[in-house]
Amino acid sequence: MREAIRSGHARPEQKLAICSGGIPLTPEDKAELLAVLASDSDIAVAERAQGVLLSEPLQYFLAALGREDADPRLSDYCANNLGDKPGIADALAKNAACPTALVTRVAQYLTSDGIQALLDNLERFVSDPQLVVEVTKSNAPSAGQRELLGEMQKGALAMNAIEEAAAEVVPDVQKRQSLLQKIAHMNVIQRLTLALKGGREERMLLIRDPNKLVQRCVLQSPRLTDLEVESFASMTSLSEEVFRTISLTRKFVKNYSIVKNLIANPKTPLDISLHLLPRLNATDLRILTSNKNIPETLRSMALKLHRKRKMGG
Repeated sequence: MREAIRSGHARPEQKLAICSGGIPLTPEDKAELLAVLASDSDIAVAERAQGVLLSEPLQYFLAALGREDADPRLSDYCANNLGDKPGIADALAKNAACPTALVTRVAQYLTSDGIQALLDNLERFVSDPQLVVEVTKSNAPSAGQRELLGEMQKGALAMNAIEEAAAEVVPDVQKRQSLLQKIAHMNVIQRLTLALKGGREERMLLIRDPNKLVQRCVLQSPRLTDLEVESFASMTSLSEEVFRTISLTRKFVKNYSIVKNLIANPKTPLDISLHLLPRLNATDLRILTSNKNIPETLRSMALKLHRKRKMGG
């Protein structure tokens, strides 16, 4: 029945039965299907659904919005009629199926939790730059979130911050100049877009961008490969933010080579290295004990762990 209503193949009597409660549905199905029927081409069905929706408990809508395949018409109804209700704006922000324009519409009601969901999926900001403006107006962002939102509103990149990196990433002079000219006057939103949708050379360059959000976008790019992340994990020229994001991303730390490179990188924050240390196999742990480039504390802990394993502890 859910599929029939969503696809527009349900019969008029079935639509009316949903409005009258004549068809047993889960609470989230009922809320979603009523929202779909509220915009039905049959005026009688639409008006009936709109009337019933007024008495549906808020938690039904929250449950429906929490599903990955929530119908966009449910999001539209909630944004237009329930956006100021507790939890609705956050639920819209967390649901990838919800059009970004609707999140922008209810941005003033977001809590810090909803704003974090947006920062964890930066493509939202890329698809609708007005969202940055609306979220920034809110009093809800935490200090850290407000700092990141401020980063998003900065202007074009200072080229001296990226030229040195470009020389390393793109050896070909002509190609390098072309790439530098391409990003020379990009604002942050444009660089975020390039980080998400560009190629390997763009990502290798933008991972060194001084803007934290651009770095995050590189690591959120759907085109990013494990080999690239392995390379990032071993670089000593990247920011602490990059290493922390890699270490907190489950799909990255499932890759042993990434974990190994992070631990052996002297620029990786010590708390991250120590946390990941037990994941090393015996051979790599032994090699680490003689690595003079890593912090003494890490080398000492590696030695203790190595001895403990040898003793069968």
